Amino acid sequence: MRPFQCGKTVKAAMSVAHGYDRNEIQEILRHESYVPQESTTPLRGTTTLRPMTGDTWYYAYAIFALLGVFLWHRNEKFRFNGVPAVGGSDNPILSCYSAFKLIRHSRSSIWDAYHKYKGGTFKIPKFTEWHLVITGPQLIDELRKAPDDQLSFEEAVQKILHTEWTLGRSLNHNRYHIPLVRGPLTRNIGALFPEIRDEIVSAFGDVIPVADDWVKVPALKTMMRIVARLNVRFTIDVVMGARLLSLFPNFLKPFAGRYLTTVPKSIERGVRHVGPIIRERYENMKKYGDYWEDKPNDMLQWLMEAAEGEEREVRALVLRILTINFAAIHTSSHSFTHALLILAANPQWVKPMREEVEEVVSREGWSKAAIQKMRRVDSFLKETQRMTGLGDLSMTRLAMQDFTFSDGTFVPKGSLVSVAAGPMHQDEEFYENAEIFNPWRFVDMREEEGEGTKHQMVSTSLEYVTFGHGRHACPGRFFAVNELKSMMAHLVMNYDIKMEGGRPSEPKRWAQTIFPDPKAEVMFKKRE
Repeated sequence: MRPFQCGKTVKAAMSVAHGYDRNEIQEILRHESYVPQESTTPLRGTTTLRPMTGDTWYYAYAIFALLGVFLWHRNEKFRFNGVPAVGGSDNPILSCYSAFKLIRHSRSSIWDAYHKYKGGTFKIPKFTEWHLVITGPQLIDELRKAPDDQLSFEEAVQKILHTEWTLGRSLNHNRYHIPLVRGPLTRNIGALFPEIRDEIVSAFGDVIPVADDWVKVPALKTMMRIVARLNVRFTIDVVMGARLLSLFPNFLKPFAGRYLTTVPKSIERGVRHVGPIIRERYENMKKYGDYWEDKPNDMLQWLMEAAEGEEREVRALVLRILTINFAAIHTSSHSFTHALLILAANPQWVKPMREEVEEVVSREGWSKAAIQKMRRVDSFLKETQRMTGLGDLSMTRLAMQDFTFSDGTFVPKGSLVSVAAGPMHQDEEFYENAEIFNPWRFVDMREEEGEGTKHQMVSTSLEYVTFGHGRHACPGRFFAVNELKSMMAHLVMNYDIKMEGGRPSEPKRWAQTIFPDPKAEVMFKKRE
């Protein structure tokens, strides 16, 4: 019998992320990690079971001893004494089992804990530590106001996505691209809109031809191609690389990030494609200075002008572009796919949005101003985010020093803190009939006096934190919302859609992450 192998466990874990069920995972483990003891002809590459020698027992005891020390240290350092635990005991061994169980049962556990400890805190087990979760506007506001040298958003991103090992050290410590997303990109949405509109029309036409008969397409794959056909591979590599690296201790992450993920190869492909464009622009900048005819007005040009020192090198600029695209592609494609699947299961909602788009475009044409006036489209997409979002947790921070909330909850340095966004967004205290999808919920809320802008999709609050809240709210949300609304407006103007058999598609989950079913398909045809 082949000994239990960590590599096979990783493979099984990755299978869950790709939608395999438990039986399929067991089949993977059974076929790849186990040979029955009775077998007299072991499978190729396997060994038969042999008695453990004295040395083997010695090494086994040593490994278990080290594991015990690690678990004890992990448990004591990030224990959050007095904070109730989700999924079971504070015991190091049992909490590891609870962490594994939460991969498949996170929603019910976090929802139950939210309602049981509402207004307070609870903790969820991870394989290497505890993760603190806060609830209620008071604690959320304290999290929002905490300075970066106490609770850091950027360092939390590094810890979760392991960006230092997947994307490089400079990207983590010099985030000069963030002000460019928050400033020039947002200011230029109107100027860039014609190009965005042209690309949406072209992408939909290439990927989903307008036909008289129903055509079935894979929802998530198709939307990812539409959002960004050139950079999808890099996006997938970063996500899968981060999941893989989360299984390794810190001292092994540099090795694993370089040799066990495909992110470096994706970056090199980007250099081959984008490098010549960067070099040509540098030549024009050297020749003509700050201004020349047909000077590009895009993110790449803004990055080139803002970069200093080593950040001006081709590879560094390519990495910035790919990183910005990664954030946009992953979130936008998932958000739109969720909306598409909900709409396809409820095609009666197409007509009200179509009528709104036709009326607005007849007056305004296709423009940023027109998109802003499409309240039904805005409400439908925001309601989709309220009901699905990207995960159960939001506004995650890493404690850079010991921190204490007003209720006395102590957060030790090095631990993660998040808001229980998922259950809060479906809380009756904040939303009437909160568990029911109401496509025009936010249209009605915006019609109340003084509420015209508060409930737009781009708006954040202490009760709505899909984009975060405060100074670290997603800087690209204005561009992303404009893009998503433009895509939805184009879709309802040109297509009828439905789910085959009318069956709705339920979102999939991996721990606290929510994503559309990768196998879901949607039927399209030319609008009636």
